[in-house]
Amino acid sequence: MLHLVKLAAGCDGLDMLRAFQAERLRLSGQVFHLTRQTPKRADELCDGGSIYWVVKGQVAARQRILAVETETDEDGRSRCRLILDPGIVEVRPTPMRPFQGWRYLEAKDAPKDRRGGESEPPPEMAAELRALGLL
Repeated sequence: MLHLVKLAAGCDGLDMLRAFQAERLRLSGQVFHLTRQTPKRADELCDGGSIYWVVKGQVAARQRILAVETETDEDGRSRCRLILDPGIVEVRPTPMRPFQGWRYLEAKDAPKDRRGGESEPPPEMAAELRALGLL
């Protein structure tokens, strides 16, 4: 299984990401993310893959990728629309350095989903504890 990882630019937390996507769903009837580059491995992504969101330097959540569509914007530029499942699944926070665009993420490298009721310290504290090898 293949996934994508992408920075949630401008989001300071999962609540903000949820609110942004809820508004997009309300206005357009679907949750999607537009990107300039169309993944060449789109078929693999649509076969159970997810987009993993990096928030404040941590991979924090994922959403299933339902479809990958190509479109042209009003300026004639090609764009890729990633159609996403509206449900945001929190994952175990995993540090990730900033990067541009998106990256492929192999299933073996993807962070595990957080289980219900699993308590985790705040993201900043969790990052510090991981850096110290305590978490």
